[in-house]
Amino acid sequence: MAGSELTNVRSPRVKAARRLTKRAFREQDRKFLAEGPQAVREALKLDDVTLELFTTAEAELRHPEIVDEAARKGVPVHRASGEVMSELSQTVTPQGLVAVCRLVHVPLEESLAGDPRLVAVLAHVRDPGNAGTVMRAADAAGADSVIFTDASVDPYNGKCVRASVGSLFHLPVTIGAPVGAAVRQLRERGLRVLAADGAGKHTLDDVDLSGPTAWIFGNEAWGLPEEILAEADDVVRVPIYGQAESLNLATAAAVCLYSSARAQRVP
Repeated sequence: MAGSELTNVRSPRVKAARRLTKRAFREQDRKFLAEGPQAVREALKLDDVTLELFTTAEAELRHPEIVDEAARKGVPVHRASGEVMSELSQTVTPQGLVAVCRLVHVPLEESLAGDPRLVAVLAHVRDPGNAGTVMRAADAAGADSVIFTDASVDPYNGKCVRASVGSLFHLPVTIGAPVGAAVRQLRERGLRVLAADGAGKHTLDDVDLSGPTAWIFGNEAWGLPEEILAEADDVVRVPIYGQAESLNLATAAAVCLYSSARAQRVP
């Protein structure tokens, strides 16, 4: 099982995992960290994704089924001291479980294989918490894939992985795709491309969302640049019925994705 406890924060094993908190090392090693019971549980459901698991003694007691599943799959399990876990964790209060995982993203062509009907595209989205929450919303709405364009945050950022609450492991994710290339392939597969923007001429109430749709969501602060708006088939805004100035990105994305999901399911 876990064996003797890791207590040295400078041990090669701990240092190799700790470096994955930096994007450059994640890209170099082709690995990332998944923290918390839900993320680790979902990672273990995929074959050959989880490479090793760090756990505190307390977390072993709280989540024995996760540790047992890792051992059953032949994943090395390392019991770590609180100090070591604090080095690996990217949260103020570590949850005691950190998995080292292989990168799981796929090429754009694979992400759009088959007949996708709902796709989320994140363009110039820089906040990892928002990006992870959009992944979670897309997963919940039954989206077929999520595309991160070349100017967006790294989905393997620790905050993004945590905010996705395991959804990173549920649906195809593509990273680094140029917006133009993504839009072309989406159209080739028969999807209508809609840009979500507060300045849109039409609202969600005005558009037919029953067909295959790809939503483009933009930066939290300044939305989508004109060149991306020009790529879309239509620019749509979420109607504000009350006095709020606007919705944040993740909330607006959830509304758009669920509006499409519902329209596609209504007879």
